[in-house]
Amino acid sequence: MYPETLVIPMKSELTEAGFIDLTTPVAVDNAIKQPGTTLLVFNSVCGCSAGAARPGLLMSLGSTKKPDHFVTVFAGFDVEATAQARKYTLPYPPSSPSMALFKDGKLVYFIERHRIEGHSANMVAENLRAAYEEYCS
Repeated sequence: MYPETLVIPMKSELTEAGFIDLTTPVAVDNAIKQPGTTLLVFNSVCGCSAGAARPGLLMSLGSTKKPDHFVTVFAGFDVEATAQARKYTLPYPPSSPSMALFKDGKLVYFIERHRIEGHSANMVAENLRAAYEEYCS
């Protein structure tokens, strides 16, 4: 498990932008089951999270269409919440960072780590914007 002093600033990048930090399995269940669209971000300490995932995600928030709800779990820190969230993203294997879009509790779009690592923040933002266009109102 990562030390809190390392994780808190990385969590803050998303919570300060309005993301709900999910720290328990029950919170994950409640968030995923909300009506409408929910973007779930598997946050992490890796370089691709800092260089592409979080910046691209934040860029995507300026879209006209976007999810109704924004939530996040932190891999390697909120272990039980992350494990619960990963149940909702099957059959995709665990990866972090990654991003999942749900519509009325059903997974409709998933960006795995390999689609983030080595890509620019702009590319991540464009992937998310395309998903928002297709699935969000």
